[in-house]
Amino acid sequence: MCVSGSIDQTCKLWDVRLGKCLETLSGHDDEVLDVAFNCVGSLVATASADGTSRVYETKTGKFVCALRGHDGEISKVSFNPQGTRILTGGIDKTARLWNPDDGECTQILEGHSDEIFSCSFNYQGDTIITGAKDNTCKIWKC
Repeated sequence: MCVSGSIDQTCKLWDVRLGKCLETLSGHDDEVLDVAFNCVGSLVATASADGTSRVYETKTGKFVCALRGHDGEISKVSFNPQGTRILTGGIDKTARLWNPDDGECTQILEGHSDEIFSCSFNYQGDTIITGAKDNTCKIWKC
């Protein structure tokens, strides 16, 4: 299975072997800029220009929760390796950590002077790197 995000405000789950769309996931009010699976592929998270991220079950396409709190578009989304947290980065110069079960924001990472366009966990899930248009990368312990 793979996932794609689109300017049509949806993301699609695909059967790679058959080239067939399995599910169209909707709910955003603007284009979907990034998508990510959790470590076992049971959840997918989206990042959108509408300023929200959304979490869906991949098996059923069921909406789980919305991640709300960024001021403006979210350009990047990723799960930690354990699948227990979601990381987002946005135009509001912050990265945020979320609970994928209920959408609660658990931490806000502030310090960039321009929008964040990249963010990721290390393979152990205890360190985050963010990259921003202020020409810096920041390393965060979590």
